[in-house]
Amino acid sequence: MIEIKHLYKSFEDKEVLHDINAEFENGKTNLIIGQSGSGKTVLMKNIVGLLDPTKGEILYDGRDFVTMSKNEKVMLRREMGMIFQSAALFDSISVLENVMFPLDMFSPMNYRERVRRAQDCLDRVNLIEAQNKFPGEISGGMQKRVAIARAIALNPKYLFCDEPNSGLDPKTSLVIDDLLHSITVEYNTTTIINTHDMNSVMGIGENIIFIYKGTAAWTGNKNQIMTSTNQKLNDFIFASDLFKKVKEEEMKDKKER
Repeated sequence: MIEIKHLYKSFEDKEVLHDINAEFENGKTNLIIGQSGSGKTVLMKNIVGLLDPTKGEILYDGRDFVTMSKNEKVMLRREMGMIFQSAALFDSISVLENVMFPLDMFSPMNYRERVRRAQDCLDRVNLIEAQNKFPGEISGGMQKRVAIARAIALNPKYLFCDEPNSGLDPKTSLVIDDLLHSITVEYNTTTIINTHDMNSVMGIGENIIFIYKGTAAWTGNKNQIMTSTNQKLNDFIFASDLFKKVKEEEMKDKKER
């Protein structure tokens, strides 16, 4: 579990995050949602240590990341897997070598063991047949799956995903969502996904935090979100005609019951 306690972040005199409190649970897909500029990306960067908070605690299973020494932070980062918005694969090496990269950096395994582990991860995301191809030879959706395979290569306890469905078609996005959810359950990871994709919210949103102007304005799950009375959340969720119709149908069904 990752716990955020009274987290603040300012850049010079501009406060971007204000008194954020949140819990991200093991074995669940935890989503951070919000409009562009709401502070959700800054929150993610604070959690993974790319930014230092102005004030507050970030607890990884009770260990405060903020007060750790440099060496302790390095050790903790070995327990993290990260999936970037652009997949961030190395174009000049093969798919297999991309997945092996964190193993080459941090694993005590010998070469043969590293190859086997990378192949197991590719098999887990149904891409073993692409192991000898280069990233430029596969689709964007396949690249995201390679990024997931690389992220789980070291059996991370914590998995962070920044807009994993960005640039993907709806069908491929569903594949990525299902894959992230199944891996989260299988490995009992603490998975945090930064997204504005409402299909992801309604599909795998087991624990959701809605950020509005730097504050944690609402928390709940995909079932509770449809009946929320939080106006700011409703304005965000039901901005599209599709979700407005879903909301209207749900309210109509309630009245009829």
